[in-house]
Amino acid sequence: MATIDDAGHAGTGPPRPRPRRMRGGVVTIATVAALLAAMGLTIHGLGAADNAVASHDASSWLWSAARSEMARVNGITARVDTRVGIPGARRHPMQVTQTDRLLVLRDLNTGQVSSLDLATLQITATTRTTPGLGVSVALHEDAAFVVDAVQGVVRQLDPRSLTPVGEPVRYPPGITGGSFDGKGRLWIAVPSEGTVSAITAAALPSAPASAAPAGAGLSPKKVETYDVAEASHELVVSTLDDGVAVLDRTAGALVTVRGGEVRSTPLTMTAPGALPARTSGPDVPVTVPGERRVHVVDDGGTVRAFTVPGAGDQLSPAVAWAGRYYCADAASGTVYAFDAAGQLVDTIRGRGAGPLELEVRENHLFINAPDAATARVVDDRHQVREVDKYANDVLGGDPPPAPPPPPPPKKPKVGKPGAPRSVTAAAGNAQARVSWRPAPANGAEIIRYVVQGAGQRVQVGANQRAVEIKGLTNGETYRFSVHAVNAKGDGPARTSNPVTPTAAVPDPPTGVTAQERPDGTVLVKWPAAKGQGNTIAKYVVTATSAGANAPAGESRKTELVVPAGELEYGTQYAFTVVAVNDRGAGSADSPVSNTVVPYAAPERPAGLRASTVADRPGTVAVQWSPAAANGRPVTKYLVDVGGRRSEVTDTRATVDGLGNGQNITVKVKAVNEAGPGPEASTTARTVAEPRITVTGSSAGATSATVTFTVDAGGGKATCSLSTSGEPAKTGNCSSITMTGLAPGKAYTFTVTASNAAGEGTATRAQTTAALYGIATCRNGSSGAEASYCSREIPGERNGNEIFEVTRQDNDQQAGWVANGTRLKANCKKQGEEVYAYIYNNEKRSTWWVQVDYKGKNYIPWAWLNLEGGDDIKVLPTC
Repeated sequence: MATIDDAGHAGTGPPRPRPRRMRGGVVTIATVAALLAAMGLTIHGLGAADNAVASHDASSWLWSAARSEMARVNGITARVDTRVGIPGARRHPMQVTQTDRLLVLRDLNTGQVSSLDLATLQITATTRTTPGLGVSVALHEDAAFVVDAVQGVVRQLDPRSLTPVGEPVRYPPGITGGSFDGKGRLWIAVPSEGTVSAITAAALPSAPASAAPAGAGLSPKKVETYDVAEASHELVVSTLDDGVAVLDRTAGALVTVRGGEVRSTPLTMTAPGALPARTSGPDVPVTVPGERRVHVVDDGGTVRAFTVPGAGDQLSPAVAWAGRYYCADAASGTVYAFDAAGQLVDTIRGRGAGPLELEVRENHLFINAPDAATARVVDDRHQVREVDKYANDVLGGDPPPAPPPPPPPKKPKVGKPGAPRSVTAAAGNAQARVSWRPAPANGAEIIRYVVQGAGQRVQVGANQRAVEIKGLTNGETYRFSVHAVNAKGDGPARTSNPVTPTAAVPDPPTGVTAQERPDGTVLVKWPAAKGQGNTIAKYVVTATSAGANAPAGESRKTELVVPAGELEYGTQYAFTVVAVNDRGAGSADSPVSNTVVPYAAPERPAGLRASTVADRPGTVAVQWSPAAANGRPVTKYLVDVGGRRSEVTDTRATVDGLGNGQNITVKVKAVNEAGPGPEASTTARTVAEPRITVTGSSAGATSATVTFTVDAGGGKATCSLSTSGEPAKTGNCSSITMTGLAPGKAYTFTVTASNAAGEGTATRAQTTAALYGIATCRNGSSGAEASYCSREIPGERNGNEIFEVTRQDNDQQAGWVANGTRLKANCKKQGEEVYAYIYNNEKRSTWWVQVDYKGKNYIPWAWLNLEGGDDIKVLPTC
């Protein structure tokens, strides 16, 4: 959602509640004046001397929930120049309201409001509000407002000290709105009256407001009020450059107030619409998420509409910017841009699904993904640039990766709504109060309810399920029917009990109190009402939240326990009580109770994943997505990994000491004020010792290759090959070749694979290939020399002679071979130096080679050319 600063810029607002029904409570600002000790913050980036200048650049502060920090993004450079760490707010939803010199944060989980001076990057004050949805903060120049929508109280604060200024402006409970227009007026809608009004801030004295007591003449004022809808219609507010736009979701109309002129434009919608908190320019975009359509109403009342691509209903209200309309889809993390004619002109894709916040400030559109590391900046020429909010590792390691999104739910069958439940009526003095439980929506969101009876037909908002029917005649009996309307049409009606209005009504109860309890229930209590001559038969309790009223239940006692699940967790509620006597006559509403926020134990942590830590023995890494807090902040997680228990405040843990190769059960529970919630569980396996399977081997005369496969046991394996008498050879874990071996020798090779858990081995026998040489004699120029190489000469030596010893001893001659004879070489041995001019180009050496010739005998290396390079070193020594 968006909020607005003093210059008409849309700022980050509180996130929309998820569409599923949550169970929860109410917020009050009774303690809004309590000044707490200033929070300690961690500052990264520019020095204080630079901050005053940077604050007036085209910049905006963006919230990063995963790192619990605010990042100031310069719109011109699309870079982060300063970060401020917010303690205790990791993964909390945060409402951000800002001007050029002020930044006010409200933590929805804790209710804490903090004021940051942008010139000094110092927290000037903090104060507490009740946590949850229902209280919001607005800024304009040097004025701050806290809007308690549940209680209907709008209070001005001095932003320097967060102390109250004068008396608050009071409305009936259940208001909505609370943003400034471009003229500095704060606009509030009152659904119970069908009105909208403007408030102007009191001028602050030069001294802090704490020095001026309440009622000293400094108070905000309600300056304008306009009728914009029938009473009890559901209203949504967007402030304009000069005025306000109010979407009447019940009647399907957009009402604008500009310069005191009220204009109503009917819209054709089959599902509830939404508005941004602030709209710049003359045209107002109305987004209907259920239709994936945007209706644009210009200042003359003309309507044009266009369709947003994609599927689902997770669209945020479209934001007008520089002649275009930008609409975010949280389901895909995509922002669609449309031109003035409604044509799709750009698709800005994010890095994952999740909520997106669109903020127009300083002539730039800032698109923030609070749960992700990136943002985007769009200038007035519609150039889009990506921003790395975590650049330069300012606060350490990256947050855990987001889990994959869940599969899209199956679309339910859509039909007309069912009949409302528990339609009841209580008579008053010439009036009756009709209330009911929700009707089954049957796949299409309820748009409105229609109440009929006593000749009247009253339409009320889908969130206004208690209405006063006036103008009745005392003593006459009435019945009232209620039916729901959705996109498919009118559902069946249900009729109330008969009631007879009378002047003899009981007094309303006084002193209504409410208390939220850890089991998700809310206890509402009140003193007994006076029956004025009749017996009080029952009490009817109504719950009020921001912009909504609905029955909470009935009781014959002076207390009511609202069951867990009836109210949304994390939402603020207050209660009124009507006394009904034994004749069916009801009192006026009691004064509104205190505000409470229902809560219960957290939900099960989502996306639990456990994995082997490859480089550590007996260790498992665990991570998960935050559990739904259900109305109170999650304070810790209970982690059980294979029986080893720990408590963490992060959403990840690494546990060791588990043993190698073990299947481990992992359990995680979230804990809040109500206690631990249900556990999520999964399994993982610690790293095991590697296992090797030899798949083959081969060898040359001086090398051997062993091939194998390795089961690394979930770890990172390193492999080596070894054999006796040779240094081990490392290599990849599929094939290793060892060189420098002896020809024709039988080897036993050992393959070793090692990881963090240990090592595994396997062996393989392999014999190297034999080495051969070619007996070589080079013919000289003379015939005698030639005959040496060609034939045997009786009584003389012959070419390529082979001896039983390593010298040329005729008595030890074993024979001779012809030139070119291939001989198997076994080993080498030192002997007589042979200088053979006619052999091998003057090759000479003291080495002799043992060959297979009439057994094991020797030939000078000078006369034998070894195959494979004629390298004598490859032969072992005999």
